[in-house]
Amino acid sequence: MLKRKKKKKVRKKKVKRARKARPSIKFPTKLLVPVGAFLQQRLKKLEKRKKDIEKEDPFQDTSRVTNNASPDTDAAEQFGHARTSAIKEHLEKKMIQTRKALARIKIGKYGICEDCKKMIDTDRLVIYPEATFCVKCEKEREK
Repeated sequence: MLKRKKKKKVRKKKVKRARKARPSIKFPTKLLVPVGAFLQQRLKKLEKRKKDIEKEDPFQDTSRVTNNASPDTDAAEQFGHARTSAIKEHLEKKMIQTRKALARIKIGKYGICEDCKKMIDTDRLVIYPEATFCVKCEKEREK
């Protein structure tokens, strides 16, 4: 019994040493400043787009008729609400992802996969700057 406990402690120490020995990978600050500015600008655009979509929601219209609406009007309102809700949900997910990338820039972990801790391919970051997972880990998450 004692041997098992000692072996576990030894393994834990080896893992800790291996983690400490791993060099920290970072993008140069020169590169991250424009990326951060770009992401801030994108976040503002997403927030503005979300407000505009909220205004388009037929359920937000105070002048809409709630009683005795014809079936086609009611169906159009339902469809309009479903459409705006779906767009808002998509925008909210993009905003969360963008905020997450901005936070990772601040803590110095931008461009490093959250899962495997390896560098995210720069081509991926150019196309999708708010990426927090490498292609391999993203594919595994989608399964």
